Amino acid sequence: MSWYEKTGLGKETDYHNDYNPTLLCPLLRAEGRQQLGLDSANLPFQGVDIWHNYEASWINGKGKPQVAIVQLYFPAQSPFLIESKSLKLYFNSLNFKRFDGEDDVVKLLETDLSQASGAQVKVVLIPVNTASQTQQLNGICLDDLDIEITDFALTPQVLKNNTDTDIISETLFSHLLRSNCPVTNQPDWGSVSISYIGRAINHESVLRYLISFRQHNDFHEQCVERIFSDISRYCQPEKLTVQAYYTRRGGLDINPFRSNVDFSPQFQRLVRQ
Repeated sequence: MSWYEKTGLGKETDYHNDYNPTLLCPLLRAEGRQQLGLDSANLPFQGVDIWHNYEASWINGKGKPQVAIVQLYFPAQSPFLIESKSLKLYFNSLNFKRFDGEDDVVKLLETDLSQASGAQVKVVLIPVNTASQTQQLNGICLDDLDIEITDFALTPQVLKNNTDTDIISETLFSHLLRSNCPVTNQPDWGSVSISYIGRAINHESVLRYLISFRQHNDFHEQCVERIFSDISRYCQPEKLTVQAYYTRRGGLDINPFRSNVDFSPQFQRLVRQ
């Protein structure tokens, strides 16, 4: 059975009221990484995929519904990523499951998601009434650069350094990232932040490159790994960190983070999330 058939997408969907962890659909990360020439056993980055479920709900011991924003941390080194619709269906299967307390919710989620992804997943429950307000990305915004685009095919070859040889440290960001789901072909919208130390990277080339994802089909996680790999190849920074902030779909957002330096990823909820 292909990974597409495992997802159940394109088929009539039954929304289960009974807890069912078998709804989770793991997909091998190695398949996407092979296209980039990456060895999953020797990755050039560390990272984590930070998910949020804004539609999580369950029943307490007295039968009263509970809600929270669920924050999930999937290690980039895990063998599997989780297909997003399957995660939504899994969470829906918890809507009528009784728990004695939030610790039991966290324990079950960590057990199921760790088993499905093949690595330890961290789960945090965020009370809705204490959720943080939206923030702005820091750095240099590329979106106001006045450039002409004539082709939307993915073109990493446009990436280049400036002609000077000075080593600099800077953060660039753009809100113009758009890619397509490889299963449904629906657009995925996001913002991306790129921090590096190295020879100055030409800003216009980065913006052209990010816009060239507009017709590219790939999962969120693989898009970020592609951005990291392409910038590393064509611009050769000494240190590089790439983080994307995708808008939510079906109550879920995905925020992949990849870096070749020691990191402690901090999530900033953006206005479109």
